[in-house]
Amino acid sequence: MELDNIEKLLEKYFEASTTVAEEEQLRAYFSQENVATHLEQYKPMFTYFSIAKEERYTKQVPLKPSVNYYKWISVAAAVVLTFGIYFGNQYQEKKKAEYAYEETMKAFELLAENFNRGTEKVAYLKEFEEAKQKIYNNN
Repeated sequence: MELDNIEKLLEKYFEASTTVAEEEQLRAYFSQENVATHLEQYKPMFTYFSIAKEERYTKQVPLKPSVNYYKWISVAAAVVLTFGIYFGNQYQEKKKAEYAYEETMKAFELLAENFNRGTEKVAYLKEFEEAKQKIYNNN
């Protein structure tokens, strides 16, 4: 009778429909010395389950929160990139302004040179005009 009951409980166990109490009966049966020979193959499995049930984790679990450094590194990289773009644009604008200033100064120097040459020629024209006036006045 008990063997028939154990076989039915085994079938229910493998169908995953046993209760906790029925599983406890199976564990108790397979922990005995005298187990039916055709059920001997299940004895190591239930012995393992009994031993595994008694195991406890004894190491200390650190409760210190872990810091997600990748998150902070990505935030820092984004900030550095933003500042780089902002100040890089300012630097580029300043360089462009300096370049434009230098080019304008070169253009003004060229204009001043040519203007000075023109005023020298005007001075010759002025002398020519004075000489012409003297000639016309003497006549």
